Amino acid sequence: MPVITPIGLDPSHPFPRVLNKSLNFAVELEGRDAFGRSSGAAIVQAPRVLPRVIRLPRELGDSEYAFVFLSSVLHEFVHELFAGMKVLGCYQFRVTRNSNLFVDEEEITNLRAKIQGELPQRHFGDAVRLEVANSCSEAMTQFLLGQFNLSESDLYRVAGPVNLVRLMQVPDWVLRSDLKFQPFNPGTPKALQKCHSIFDSIRGGDILLHHPYQSFNSVIELLEQSANDPQVVAIKMTVYRTGTDSVLMQSLLRAARNGKEVTVVVELMARFDEEANIGWATKLEEVGA
Repeated sequence: MPVITPIGLDPSHPFPRVLNKSLNFAVELEGRDAFGRSSGAAIVQAPRVLPRVIRLPRELGDSEYAFVFLSSVLHEFVHELFAGMKVLGCYQFRVTRNSNLFVDEEEITNLRAKIQGELPQRHFGDAVRLEVANSCSEAMTQFLLGQFNLSESDLYRVAGPVNLVRLMQVPDWVLRSDLKFQPFNPGTPKALQKCHSIFDSIRGGDILLHHPYQSFNSVIELLEQSANDPQVVAIKMTVYRTGTDSVLMQSLLRAARNGKEVTVVVELMARFDEEANIGWATKLEEVGA
């Protein structure tokens, strides 16, 4: 199989390392495989490169918009992964791991290096919760709890998919505006609506921006104009969360390259944005900020 690798559990093939919140299937088996091995259980890890929700072609669905879960496809054809064996049950499960970074800021000399060292282990922290399909057999449930060193109080039986967040993308695929709320468009203060220079508007009086009800584009425009304005000599700001593709950070980089005195306090411990923030901090240092 190009992207699916079933793992039959036996002394030479121990339980695999399961990524945090990844979709997996526990399979109960009977019989012997093509190599004559008898394995009563196997683990199938859903490929991360495949979408969890698949839109069916019009000719395969009963309606214009028809969808199927990747988990349903795997359930239907899981027997093809175990030729010569009988599949007694197939149950999806997901484990949640402790994603805290264990960093003591008072006992280290280089916070950035310490965080970078901790990040690769985030997906393999100690398990804190196990979600299984409510149809999962008691024997398999106890087996999984034992593998993750969890107790019954950490077990959650789920009726249906173990991750409903994947359904968030479906409304974007359905072109039915009559079924959706009107999109919210953040406004722009009157003082900035027709101005060519934000600095001219600021000279006319203070401007209050209330996010997210008012557009953040005004802040981006201020930084872009500052980066190119020869009268701007310094930019100082604090950055807490940014994306990996941030227009704001690009403007700060351009300002530093243009000779501005750029000082940015970047929060390296912004939860789940540590890697992106470290990357931007490094880039800012490289251009002299």
